[in-house]
Parts: sequence; C-alpha cells; structure tokens
Amino acid sequence: MKQRYITASLLIILLSVLMYFGGAVLSVAAFICICFAVYEEYHALALKGHRPVAWPTWVGMALSIPLTLMLNTAVIIPILIIVCMVTGVCVMFRHEPKLEDILVSVMPLITIVLPGMCLIALALVQPKALSVVLLSLMFIIPVMGDTMAFLVGSRVGGPKFCPAVSPNKTISGAVAGLLGSIVGALLVAGVAWLCCDEATRALLPTFPAYLILGILGGAAGQMGDLFASLVKRHCGIKDFSNLFPGHGGMLDRMDSILFVAMIIFSYRLLMVI
Repeated sequence: MKQRYITASLLIILLSVLMYFGGAVLSVAAFICICFAVYEEYHALALKGHRPVAWPTWVGMALSIPLTLMLNTAVIIPILIIVCMVTGVCVMFRHEPKLEDILVSVMPLITIVLPGMCLIALALVQPKALSVVLLSLMFIIPVMGDTMAFLVGSRVGGPKFCPAVSPNKTISGAVAGLLGSIVGALLVAGVAWLCCDEATRALLPTFPAYLILGILGGAAGQMGDLFASLVKRHCGIKDFSNLFPGHGGMLDRMDSILFVAMIIFSYRLLMVI
C-alpha cells in the first residue's frame, strides 16, 4: 500500500508539471502515454491467442499529431476510417482470416487512440487557462469518482454493480463514485472561477454545464474502468503491465480518464460550433 501511495504522489507531481507547461509538451507526453497503452492492449490480446494487425494503428497514430497540428482535429475522422479499412483488408487476405481478428485489431484504435486524440486536442486549446480547466475536469472527474467508489464500496458493500465483469464493484460504490465525480467537477468550477481573469471566465463552462459534465464524465469513467476490466478478464490477466509499481500498467491508470476525455472534448466541440 505504501508503494501505491508513493507511485500515486509521483504521478500527481509529474502531471502537475506537464499541466504547467501544457501545449506541445503535454501533447508529446500524452502521445507517449497513448503509445504505452496501445502496446499493452495489443500485447494482452496477443497473449489470449488473438492475431491483431497493429501496424495500421501505429501508422495512423504517427500521422495524427502532425496532421492535427497542420490542419485541425477533424482530420482524426478520415484517419480512423482509413486505418479501419486497411486493417480489415490485411486480415481478410490472410490464409485463415477471422472476423474476431479484425475486431480486436481496431479495438485499441477506438478505445485508446481516439480518446487519446481528444486528450491531445484539449491540451492544444487556447487560451491556455481554458485548456487547464478542461484538462483538470478530465483528470479530476474520474479520479474523484474512483476514490469515492473505493472508499464507500469497500466499507458499505451491498449488491454488486456488474459482477460478470468486475465482482468487487458494488452499487453503493458506483453511486458514491458518481457523486464524487460531480463534486470533483464543481471543485474545478470553484477554483477556475477564483483563479481565472474576466476574459477567461466568459469562456468557462456554466454551472449547469459543470454539473452535466460531472454526471456524464462520472458515468463514462466508470464505463471505461469496466471495459478495461472486461478486456483483462477476457485475456486472463490482472494488470496490463507492471509499469507503475502498485498501480499496474499505463492503461490501468488511463482507462477511465480516456473515456472522460471524449466527454470533455465533445463538450468543447459543441461550444465552438
């Protein structure tokens, strides 16, 4: 447990430094984390005996950053389409093509790369103060949710939330986690209002928006955690890797964050239309 707290503290410090620099520095760091997470998921699927085609996803990732910087985030959609098509063709022309190999090949693209690109897009939002607020929501909503779910669920117990996927999660923990995510969103709202100037305040989410983001983000974070648990259960592993002592792999740490990133990015996209 001590090792777990030490690792968590170091990760928080590193995240704070990256958030301070933001922009390109945070984007590069996020891209590296996404690469680790993609590798972990492909590796887990391969251990199960699947034969995923990974190279189109890696090529798509390599092209996504420069194209996003040169053009805009809309370029992510055609990249996803092309990668999916190329992956399907590669599997279909195998000696023994299997439908499940197409599905597991594109799964990291949809569940890691796409939300990862949302994270990077949020890191590039201007002004920087608005980017920090949106990124803070993306991190704090799932972290507060996970913390409250663990504290309440482990003490209160009760009926299971999704026993077929994660036997230890309870309904009480899920409800507490959702409330924790809402509180986290409102805490970000309060700090942002106190620290931002008038010009930035005009760009910030409204109070109802913070509340909705807390609810939707909290639910998305829990679904991301359950999805990662389902993958690990399917592959017969406890953690995706031992990258972080006491915490597992990169994907073990980013599962809920990645799903929340899509919610925050969707909100941002709707606000600028």
